[in-house]
Amino acid sequence: MNYKHLHYFWMVAKEGSIAAAAERLNVTPHTISAQLSLLDDYFGCSLFTKVGRQLELTETGHMALSYASDIFSLGGELEERIRNLDKVRPLVFKVGVVDVVPKSITYHLLSPAMEDINNIRMICHEGDINELLAELALHRLDLVISESPIPSDVSINGYSHSLGTCGSSFMAHPDIAKKIGDDFPNNLNGAPMLLPNETTMVRRQLFQWFNKHKVHPRVVGEFDDSALIKAFAHAGKGILVMPTPIIEEVEQQFGLVTIGETNEIINNYYAISIERKISHTAVEKITTAAKGWLGSNES
Repeated sequence: MNYKHLHYFWMVAKEGSIAAAAERLNVTPHTISAQLSLLDDYFGCSLFTKVGRQLELTETGHMALSYASDIFSLGGELEERIRNLDKVRPLVFKVGVVDVVPKSITYHLLSPAMEDINNIRMICHEGDINELLAELALHRLDLVISESPIPSDVSINGYSHSLGTCGSSFMAHPDIAKKIGDDFPNNLNGAPMLLPNETTMVRRQLFQWFNKHKVHPRVVGEFDDSALIKAFAHAGKGILVMPTPIIEEVEQQFGLVTIGETNEIINNYYAISIERKISHTAVEKITTAAKGWLGSNES
């Protein structure tokens, strides 16, 4: 079937006459009459009948009009959807998070990107920094969230954008806090300590801080996973160190109390991308919000 012929038929039925349809389609009435004749020949019956000077649909014509209306209505809908495809298609945002970054910090850093939930779809991966940077280099990730800039021994054409910095707080189960007293930091001497693994920046600073203040806690556990270390602290197994901005959440979720704070143990956070200048909409939201939530470490 020739859909151009069907379209002419549809327009004549809508406009009420060949002359009106011809004007709408910017063709001659003779052209439309010829196309209608070809369509009648194809179907083997007439779709219009003359009543005086007017055209009226036959019974078959009414049925054909119903189908034609559905066909061209769907065609218009298809055209509109395709023209507006870029406006309605979600923006895919693929982000990698280094596994030592606390989950609460990760949530606060990434959540601004999802403020307009209808326009963005976040795909989040967690892993080792070297593994994630390799994925970034292959353009399988748009961004990597890390507690450190790109390591000097990693060969990648990327850029480390500072998201900000914050201090640290020592937290523990209320029973431990009551037992060691409130003479911070001296009350850490001999106290059970839960530490992040030795690859983290905070771990290195912790021992420097212990030496500076001449305190010697008793290390009872070392953990890769920030959620697991909080679970052990909740069970009363020892004291942990958390970024200060999330202590209220940790207190509420894990029933811990804060026994001391310091700005000498610094948590830095970075957005690592392959772009020198950030252009991805989601990354712009993240960096802007982070600098308001965390303090800046730029001089």
